[in-house]
Amino acid sequence: MLTAVVFLILGFVLLPVGANILVSGAVALSERLGVSPLVVALTVVAFGTSLPELVVCLDAALGGAPGIAMGNVVGSNIANVLLILGAAALIMPVACGEPRAFLRDSLIMLAATALCVGAVLSGVIPRWQGGGMLVLLVVFLVYSYWRDSTDKDAAESHLSEVEEFEGLKDRPWAIIIGAIVLGLAGVVGGAHLLVEGAVVVARGLGVSEAVIGLTVVALGTSLPELAVAVAAAMKKEPDVIVGSIVGSNIFNILAILGATALVIPIEVPAQVASFDIWVMVAVAVLLLPVMMSGRRMSRVEGGLFLTAYAGYTAIQYVGVDRVLMLSPVS
Repeated sequence: MLTAVVFLILGFVLLPVGANILVSGAVALSERLGVSPLVVALTVVAFGTSLPELVVCLDAALGGAPGIAMGNVVGSNIANVLLILGAAALIMPVACGEPRAFLRDSLIMLAATALCVGAVLSGVIPRWQGGGMLVLLVVFLVYSYWRDSTDKDAAESHLSEVEEFEGLKDRPWAIIIGAIVLGLAGVVGGAHLLVEGAVVVARGLGVSEAVIGLTVVALGTSLPELAVAVAAAMKKEPDVIVGSIVGSNIFNILAILGATALVIPIEVPAQVASFDIWVMVAVAVLLLPVMMSGRRMSRVEGGLFLTAYAGYTAIQYVGVDRVLMLSPVS
């Protein structure tokens, strides 16, 4: 058990550090090769910050732990809204500077969420559905590039995300390539350690792998997005925060879940289908009125989001069935 905890800690450290180094190296390489900053934002940064989720899901699914794979996607989307947006709002009240662009992306996020619900309720996500999600991802990226190429305001938040990872652009080629290799090794190694440790800890605590995936693993893979959001909050760039959260939720479903299901069909744990997927839907819907209200999300509201996330996490370990049985509705 002690070894598993050490694996978890190492995974928590290696995943975000490796992802940051990898994205920084990939951004520098792309800029050296003359790739458009907008393309870099929509592909390199978006895929790079979501790479921990992808590697963890693939490692878990191929290792016979589908609960961790499915829980990671659903739990990450919940954490993105309640934890990351809540933490950012505590640092700086968050407002949506471009409501029109936010509404467009949010509607896409809700459509992807609805697609995820349909896939989850079927019990198993087969390869053809995974392939369909990846096709929709390509459509989304093409649309995003076209939209941002013609709408300067919509492009600004994506370009600001690139600035967070430009530290290596003036370094020698050897350092850039070395960063990519080192970062990739950190992400792959960290993901494997996180999954291995999570499986053992779940068995030791007597909880399901899905619960560990929804909480511990989801938190670990969301750390790169949390780092971006905190940095943006400190620089007073609220559009980067909101754009990163919405974009990450879309990528988690279409790219992460899609790619994982394409490699190996994913069995959906019963708890995820009956409870957690609906929490994910609720927080996705909650994001719209909070950001479209025309006012700032205050520190108090940020604290409420964090409290809600703490409550959700507590429910996982108390037991969803026990909590629902205690509910007056039941």
